Amino acid sequence: MSVLSDHIESFIKELLTEDEGMAELQRNELAQQFHCAPSQINYVLTTRFSPSRGYITQSRRGGGGYIRVIQLDVDESEYISDIIDEKLQGGINMRHTAELVEGMLETGLIDRRSKNLILAAVSDKALCVPGEIKNELRACILKEILISTLLKEDD
Repeated sequence: MSVLSDHIESFIKELLTEDEGMAELQRNELAQQFHCAPSQINYVLTTRFSPSRGYITQSRRGGGGYIRVIQLDVDESEYISDIIDEKLQGGINMRHTAELVEGMLETGLIDRRSKNLILAAVSDKALCVPGEIKNELRACILKEILISTLLKEDD
């Protein structure tokens, strides 16, 4: 199922590129094109086109309904502040961490190598602490990484 999701995601991203950051989709037509249930399209939209990944989705129901996907023009400092204030308070699990870091990659905040390093540093395997404090420790580490991305190096 993941391969199908990857294909749907790639298709939508191509549309976004062609249409300068906005694409209107018909859920049923897209499902027919990919030979899947409309719920699969919903899954891709909610997991891979979320605000934390730099996208907004809007929908209108009914016969002439559509789904509009808009790629956000992200202000780096505002984006990072929002993540720290909203996503990292009280801890964060590994699944949400992976989504957040993928969003940082997609918005251009980090590169693929940095993504892999961050995920390795905050993985359950790397955090050798009891389960009840693992998510809090992960959030603290991510917060420091995010803050450091805002600091400009002096040449």
